[in-house]
Amino acid sequence: MVELMELLRGSPDDRALRTAALLRRSHPADKELQLAGLLHDVGRMLRPGDGVRHAVLAAQALRPLLGDRVALLIRAAGTADGTGGSGGPGGGPDDAEAVATLHRAREAAGASGPDAGVLEDWRPLLELVAAGSCRAANAIDPLGPPRGSITRTG
Repeated sequence: MVELMELLRGSPDDRALRTAALLRRSHPADKELQLAGLLHDVGRMLRPGDGVRHAVLAAQALRPLLGDRVALLIRAAGTADGTGGSGGPGGGPDDAEAVATLHRAREAAGASGPDAGVLEDWRPLLELVAAGSCRAANAIDPLGPPRGSITRTG
């Protein structure tokens, strides 16, 4: 989390903050969408000049920390057609609408708008989603795979 915050602090503009703030106002319950708006350009910061692959890089880098949906939204929103290069957003109609919403918020954030706040305001949400992603990954089978077979006797 520390490395991610440092990377975001190095961003030259606050368009990502404005995008996330717009999404927070329009979709207050969708925390993952808000973070996708905040983190959309992480790939450009990780590897400047890598062209279209910036969304793929961001998705790959953020998936282990923030989970599949944040990565899916970032990847899909990074392509001109919103498909992430896969022919569809992959998450169903709700995620297709979320990608469209993310595109609209990024366009609106391009113009100077209301105060976007400060990056540090987003740390608690980043930590909350990261903790939820970690719990979800561990909740798949917290006891591990079954060992042997259970047989009844008698």
